[in-house]
Amino acid sequence: MRHLLAAAAILALATPLAAQESEDMTTETTQSADLTFERVFASPSLDGPSPRQAKLSPDGRYLTLLRNREDERERYDLWGYDRESGEWTMLVDSEKLGSGRELSEDEKMQRERARVGNLRGIISYQWNSDGSGVLVPLDGDLYLAKLDGTVTRLTDTEESELNPKLSEEGNYVSFVRDRQLWVGPVGGDAKPITPKEGELIRWGEAEFVAQEEMSRMDGYWWNPDDTRIAVQRTDEAPVGVVTRAAIGATGTKVFDQRYPVAGSDNARVELFVMDPDGGNIIKADLGQDPDIYLARVDWAHDGFLYVQRQNREQTVLELLVVDPATGSSEVILTEKAAIEDYWINLGDDYRFLKDGTLLWWSESDGYGHLYRRTREGPVQLTSGEWVVTKLVGVNENTGDVFFTGTKDSVLEQHVYRLNMASPGEITRLTERGFTHSASMDKDAQTLLISRSSPGQPTQSYLADTNGERLAWVQQNALDADHPYAPYLASHVMPEYGTIPAEDGTPLHYMMLKPEMEPGKQYPVFIMHYGGPGPQIVDRGWKGALAQAIVDKGYIYFAMDNRGSANRGVEFEQPIYHAMGGVEVRDQKAGAEFLKTLDFVDPDKLAIYGWSYGGYMTLKRLQADPGLYAAGISGAPVTRWGLYDTHYTERFMGDPNVVPEAYEAASAIPDARKITDPLLLIHGMADDNVVFENSSELISVLQEGNVPFEMMLYPGYTHRVSGENISPHLWNTIFRFLESHEVTPPE
Repeated sequence: MRHLLAAAAILALATPLAAQESEDMTTETTQSADLTFERVFASPSLDGPSPRQAKLSPDGRYLTLLRNREDERERYDLWGYDRESGEWTMLVDSEKLGSGRELSEDEKMQRERARVGNLRGIISYQWNSDGSGVLVPLDGDLYLAKLDGTVTRLTDTEESELNPKLSEEGNYVSFVRDRQLWVGPVGGDAKPITPKEGELIRWGEAEFVAQEEMSRMDGYWWNPDDTRIAVQRTDEAPVGVVTRAAIGATGTKVFDQRYPVAGSDNARVELFVMDPDGGNIIKADLGQDPDIYLARVDWAHDGFLYVQRQNREQTVLELLVVDPATGSSEVILTEKAAIEDYWINLGDDYRFLKDGTLLWWSESDGYGHLYRRTREGPVQLTSGEWVVTKLVGVNENTGDVFFTGTKDSVLEQHVYRLNMASPGEITRLTERGFTHSASMDKDAQTLLISRSSPGQPTQSYLADTNGERLAWVQQNALDADHPYAPYLASHVMPEYGTIPAEDGTPLHYMMLKPEMEPGKQYPVFIMHYGGPGPQIVDRGWKGALAQAIVDKGYIYFAMDNRGSANRGVEFEQPIYHAMGGVEVRDQKAGAEFLKTLDFVDPDKLAIYGWSYGGYMTLKRLQADPGLYAAGISGAPVTRWGLYDTHYTERFMGDPNVVPEAYEAASAIPDARKITDPLLLIHGMADDNVVFENSSELISVLQEGNVPFEMMLYPGYTHRVSGENISPHLWNTIFRFLESHEVTPPE
């Protein structure tokens, strides 16, 4: 549950356009069209182009990205932009080059873990070291695409090449096939360099919880000069088998899946260092306790291997330096949970510098900030009641550090710059009124910035180190030709505000109002997630879905409760060993606030959530019968003992130690307390929140003679989405609300 948000990301909220954004449109252009769910999910996307994986070449001259098609919004091709000529070129046409070959089950599952299971065509690529071309995986095979337009096929096999990489110097291509790591010279034949040890031993692959919960998809790492590779060996034998039925439209497949449920054994993970031909193999010493998490692995400029090791409780993170010649290791940094009854939040916001120091992100002062770790001790570079959300780049020649954070507003992420020699002077490089993300080339010479606002779908541009825009990558202007143009006239801006929690903590909310008549009261569609991680309310563009709901005559409301990210340690901590508690009470405060508004119909509050949000729907209906008019629960976790170790134990502890916490958090014991109308939705091939979560709930409700409705989707995983399925899902939701008279006034 790398936030239990796969489907929520697709199905969740939207923030529409400002009225002033459409004032320059002609009356003919802005005639209000019906914004149906069919159009929301059709092609071309109403958000405009949605490029992915934008990257700068090693020399900074070229920009490449994956661009989706107007007529097929989920198919991506590789495009390149020459900054000198200002011209765009399609480097790889996925439809012409691709074979359409069926992907292996392992690759399908990896795509689910990476939240790209719905995408087609090219989903990833990698620049080679000299900037002359990129490695492109497509339909299970590998290609090398040059900037002159030539494409060389590197593999042609029935099996999929998983986790493909070019080595750091570009001499080798490597990949995982049939649970072994293969390496070969670019353009030559590859061979396996690790042994074949049966179905339960995997080389070069991240284990399930690393992919799903630790945001680590890599299972092997090349050193800077192509002479050594660090390779993970995973033994899945200790992991229990969960029999998962993937129920399809015309048949059922049964998978015996190695799935580490909370409180059970994890896979045994080891790390080895070897030559590119598999010789000179050395085992890295990861410590005496095998029950740890291999969180991160990096090669540094000094030729040593650095490993981040996390204890099973996820309260201690240690940085080990490993000698690749001997495998011996030493702990050089220990990070502990910032407060008692808290955990370590993993991230990628660290950098090994050439002078031997380390940039390191830590929550040790209660907020996520950057530190420079030196032999004399840590130097804090950022501070205050705000958080650094990403380390973007470091220019080691000038000492400049670039990062994104919430220094100006928790609702707006901006790009900032500081100099390590005078860290107190922080410069904001981006414009207020937008929320931003950014990346840089390896030498931190150029920024690639994406931004959006409630009135502007995502734009991207290149900028210099002062934040000055050099060129648009995707302007995505809201002009008459934009796909959203027919729907501009009826769009409204969201209103933002705060509601006090029971302890006075301000909780940010967002509200969109339909066109209302004086004296009438309107139903509210409350979208929640509620779980640890995602921040729902910000000043970014989210798409057209919320506006389609508003156009139906509903008020759209979303609020971030305690436990969500970017507000500091004390804001997240209350869910520790108590999921389904403080979040429910915070969201109740939001509902009670809504009932005080004279334009809200207090008897027509509908709540919706997917994944953790689906769980929240159940817990809210159980906690406060009669408060809500109806609830929609999508793919809910109903019993945390069914979910995986790394996610669940981080927040809930070990169920063998604190069973009472798991019992209190479960949505099963109080299921019969649900008296308000409930619609339950689940994909019947879900391998993340397995269908057993819903089937157990269904059984309990039926045995208790509790009425409810459900919609099941054969063949769909945790991500129930698609050009036809998504409208079906949302039309089902609103037919359910209409059947229970949760409708706008006449």
